[in-house]
Amino acid sequence: MQTIAVIGANGRLGNQIALAFHSAGYRVIAITRSGIAAHLPAQIERRTADATDRQALIRATEGAQFIFNGLNPLYTQWAKLVLPLGANVMAAARAHGAVHLFPGNVYNHGETIPPVLKDDSPQEARTRKGAIRIELERRFREESSRSGTQTILLRAGDFFGGRVAGTWFDLVIAKKIANGIFTYPGPMDIPHAWAYLPDLAKAFVRLADEAGNLQPFETFQFPGHTMTGTELKNHCEAAIGQTLKQRGMPWPLLRLGGLVVPMLREVSEMAYLWRVAHSLDGSKLEALIGPVPKADPQAAVATALSDFGIDTSAAKSALPAAV
Repeated sequence: MQTIAVIGANGRLGNQIALAFHSAGYRVIAITRSGIAAHLPAQIERRTADATDRQALIRATEGAQFIFNGLNPLYTQWAKLVLPLGANVMAAARAHGAVHLFPGNVYNHGETIPPVLKDDSPQEARTRKGAIRIELERRFREESSRSGTQTILLRAGDFFGGRVAGTWFDLVIAKKIANGIFTYPGPMDIPHAWAYLPDLAKAFVRLADEAGNLQPFETFQFPGHTMTGTELKNHCEAAIGQTLKQRGMPWPLLRLGGLVVPMLREVSEMAYLWRVAHSLDGSKLEALIGPVPKADPQAAVATALSDFGIDTSAAKSALPAAV
């Protein structure tokens, strides 16, 4: 039986990764700072490690053939922590000869991100967080060349789904749906890349199964669901059985607040992703694993809302016909 250590198992994606690999028959080690991992079966082993402590992380990942890197500090801590945490995870993978699985994002491509992002699209980010991600991936590639430590990176859009809060979907878009309000951060007609976490986790399982057929450093793209704000609003309305009022984000006020509140500054830096159309081309992933996991978008949105206690029992037929 293959073993995977999931670092950050209480995180949004880490939690789903642990569930997906457990369901696929892997032995799963859930690693968290507290040693407590919520929403996971009792059969999954829990271990404690502070990821800033390299030796503790190496001990906690002992026995794993795969290490999933689910570490994602707060935006305000990225400059301080992202690169050191990445180095610690690589040290653990190197120590055990483990395959490093990493979730990439679209930050690397900045405001020049193309409408359809290809595997070889230029990485020209000018944001602080984009530059950090580019450097992190460069170090992963360098490590694979130097020591042979394998990294498999799967790039995806914004997360939704699962029972762990902390995404744009639950913190902003769905936050006031119970009150009849749909809040969207950008123009409603711009296509935006989304990754339904249960699907993304299944794709990582399929990549792990193919690790022996891959190069020391490989990147793939997860196509997920590309939806405009209008399409997402329609799915939400169908799920709850009522029309929603649409509200936007007060970006000018957030930017002004960012002069004194660091988190607002960091959030505002990524506002461009809501006004620039983008999607991910998953043809390379599909060529390797076959059909890419993809839940029906209506069902995925309804489940994501339900996971956060929003009543989705109403029938879609209760809505007026679309114009």
